[in-house]
Amino acid sequence: MPHTPLVAMLVAGLGLAFLLGTAANRMRLSPLVGYLVAGILIGPFTPGFVADQALARQLAEVGVILLMFGSGLHFSLDDLLSVKRIAIPGALGQIAFVTLLGLAAAFAMGWPIGAGIIFGLTLSVASTVVVLRTLQDKHQVQSDLGRIAVGWLIVQDLAMILALILLPAFAETLGGDDGAVEATSRGGTFAFLQPHTLIGALGLTLAKLAAFFALMILVGRRVIPWILHYIAHTGSRELFRLAVLAMALGVAFGAAELFGVSFALGAFFAGMILAESQLSQSAAQETLPLRDAFAVLFFVSVGMLFDPTIVVRQPLLVGVTLLIILAGNTVAVFVIAHLFRHSFQAAMALGLTLSQIGEFSFILAGLGIDLDLLPETGRDLVLAGAMLSILVNPLLFVALERLLPTRLKTRERSAAVQEMDQPGIAALPRTSLTGHAVLVGHGRVGSLVAKTLDKMGQPYLVIEEHQAAADQLRKDGVEVILGNAAQPGMLEAANVAAARLLISAIPNPFESGNLIERARAASPSLEIIARAHSDAEVEYLTKLGASWIIMGEREIARGISEYIFNRSNGAPAQKTVGADAIGTPPPEPKTR
Repeated sequence: MPHTPLVAMLVAGLGLAFLLGTAANRMRLSPLVGYLVAGILIGPFTPGFVADQALARQLAEVGVILLMFGSGLHFSLDDLLSVKRIAIPGALGQIAFVTLLGLAAAFAMGWPIGAGIIFGLTLSVASTVVVLRTLQDKHQVQSDLGRIAVGWLIVQDLAMILALILLPAFAETLGGDDGAVEATSRGGTFAFLQPHTLIGALGLTLAKLAAFFALMILVGRRVIPWILHYIAHTGSRELFRLAVLAMALGVAFGAAELFGVSFALGAFFAGMILAESQLSQSAAQETLPLRDAFAVLFFVSVGMLFDPTIVVRQPLLVGVTLLIILAGNTVAVFVIAHLFRHSFQAAMALGLTLSQIGEFSFILAGLGIDLDLLPETGRDLVLAGAMLSILVNPLLFVALERLLPTRLKTRERSAAVQEMDQPGIAALPRTSLTGHAVLVGHGRVGSLVAKTLDKMGQPYLVIEEHQAAADQLRKDGVEVILGNAAQPGMLEAANVAAARLLISAIPNPFESGNLIERARAASPSLEIIARAHSDAEVEYLTKLGASWIIMGEREIARGISEYIFNRSNGAPAQKTVGADAIGTPPPEPKTR
């Protein structure tokens, strides 16, 4: 049998990640913990099977690209500009503070200034994949916390890109190997322009970034949507899926090769440009399965880099590194967010969200080794800090969620404070509507439902997570709550307890199921209407409390049958027909 390292890597990595992720979930821990442990088990520092690390890192890069592309699909330039006031000074201030802490620790270990600067920088930049996965798990990508965190990440990425270009130019000044500088000069189209002066390096970096942004805004926002619209009109879902993947990977690779921009940032801007197109939702759905699978491989690859014995060999240094990552970043972000008048819980949640390190830290540490600036021990400490911080980070969120309500109750008993017992979520004003309909999602399905409600004169409000759609609804005089319906406080703000109808027009059965379960608990008599695409989804949503489920396949079959029946009886056939539904009575209220 031929040796197949790629297949072996996929089977061992995904298989162990599934088993250990499930075990972590059973223990009420984040599945990320299981993925990281899976990486340790198939890494070179534990006995047994050893997966190919080079392949793992390349697969992880694909995961980063797809994850950032998907995140960009949910953002717009307006969203990013809305948080620039806190994201730019906040990220720069946090990087400076943590870098100084790393520099102080390096001096205490007897390292030169160059090693200290690189060591501090590696401890100051959060992992994009971990932050986005955390926000997705908590349904906060579209919340204020999510927008600020993503804006913060982008500023961090730009700062690290600048550092990656400047470090080779000044390696000799910082105590590095002059010969290594030429060997590690970045390739690509601009390799022959690598400068060795501060003004030249800054000028070239800013010029390359400006050229990339201009190309994406002036050309990308026309070309990318046009290509996808053309492919969509072919009617081939396979070609559309392939086009989305080609765009995401192609833009990311081109941005890195031609402009020195990271894969992550290039993919994010590609997604953000496409977000202005009506096909953004379809693109997000098509990339979701691959995005999740490759994101898992990213965490597995991080686990493979970790040598558990360093915790025994250098416990004090590992402890100091971990303390800087967790406490240093959290304190810096918390103080800055608090200065910008964010609540205690929002500032703390943002601080914890950014209190781990990842992909850029590995790149910086590797560059430091190549330039003879950072000792091998420094890279080991960075890897240990990344691994342990990613492992500990979900546990800190669990602790915050358990401790924060107690803190709020003991500080103030008012109802306003009681509504803010979840981290990162500000109290939302409750609608004055009663006997109304709550429509979740205003996409292709939700917008048609809204028109019917308007014709009926039925009062309703919409919960919508896309800013552009929410703004348009407000212009049309519709009451809107911006955010994901699964976020804590959203159903309360929509006054579901006093509503007549809840209509879940979102296509994801798991999100819809979570929403239905919470709505049914809030109002046992509420009539809940949902959509499904299979018998299994119908059964799943019915068990959670849906009272009326529309299934797309049966709707199509009923429409075709009605057309055939009318034509065979000589009756004029309607061009469109109504919806077929599966009715189930609302469940009895649960008692404890």
